[in-house]
Amino acid sequence: MDKIKDALAGQYRAGLAMLREEIEKCPEDVWVAGKHPRNFWRIAYHALFFTHFYLMQKEADFVPWEKHRDGATDLWEDADPPVIDPYTRQELLEYLETIFESVPQWVERLDLTTDDPGFHWYKIPKMDHQVLNVRHLGGHVGQLSELLMAHGIDVKFAAADLGTVEGC
Repeated sequence: MDKIKDALAGQYRAGLAMLREEIEKCPEDVWVAGKHPRNFWRIAYHALFFTHFYLMQKEADFVPWEKHRDGATDLWEDADPPVIDPYTRQELLEYLETIFESVPQWVERLDLTTDDPGFHWYKIPKMDHQVLNVRHLGGHVGQLSELLMAHGIDVKFAAADLGTVEGC
């Protein structure tokens, strides 16, 4: 089980490292561009929030980031998400670093053998739920990469971002 947890932690940290690079390289005009609610900053926050949220054993274990704003995670127009002031790049980088540094401890505490994902709306075992969470993060990393490419910014991820260096 230790190898599985090490692999999970490594993949979370690799995805977060890729997201960090995208946040750092995103120009200010792209940061807020896009049709509400699918702005770059909001997609990045959504990916961070749910990575953090679903790294808990169960919903009741989650403590939101101190700068969390209700509605900031909503990406679907039919949910009628509120228009809110965007997070700054620095704010999201701070949140990302908090998650990045906490990933090993959070993964270590997970009981990956249980059939209970800890979130009543999911009906899959905890291990499957964690793989789903890594895929969710990766999906949004890809989405943000495409947004940057559409604006002429090609993010070249370093080897460390792909989990090839110890600690990633």
